[in-house]
Amino acid sequence: MQHTKKGQLFTASILEIFRVSGLLAMEGDRLTKELGLSSARWKVLGAIHRSGNPLTVAQVARVMGLTRQAVQRLADAMAKDGLLIYQDNPQHKRANHIVLTAKGKKVFSKITKIQIPWANQNSKNISLEELNTTLSVLRKITMLFGS
Repeated sequence: MQHTKKGQLFTASILEIFRVSGLLAMEGDRLTKELGLSSARWKVLGAIHRSGNPLTVAQVARVMGLTRQAVQRLADAMAKDGLLIYQDNPQHKRANHIVLTAKGKKVFSKITKIQIPWANQNSKNISLEELNTTLSVLRKITMLFGS
């Protein structure tokens, strides 16, 4: 069996997404290094911040496309560092919520101040139409495989 033309392009796109994902993780590590973070910790902080509500480890994992075990390890380390705390979850006795502490909010704010100029600079040579199309396609691909 052979790929259709669309199947070939889809496969090439997925392979490029894998490459970009690795490059963005390295870039995230570089951007957050002076704050003593990693891109993985940044993802957890961002997921909790963006939700506006307390999340469980499993919810953060789903939102960020990580394993529950990886998020649990990160959350435990981040709790030790004072970036987040565990709170009781009234809907589930064993699945606590993770919530940003004041320190976690402050660190996330610092990351945002680094990320905004980075994003503005790196988007200069990409048209608004290209960015809108990219976002739309990535969201469609996300819907194929999960949340």
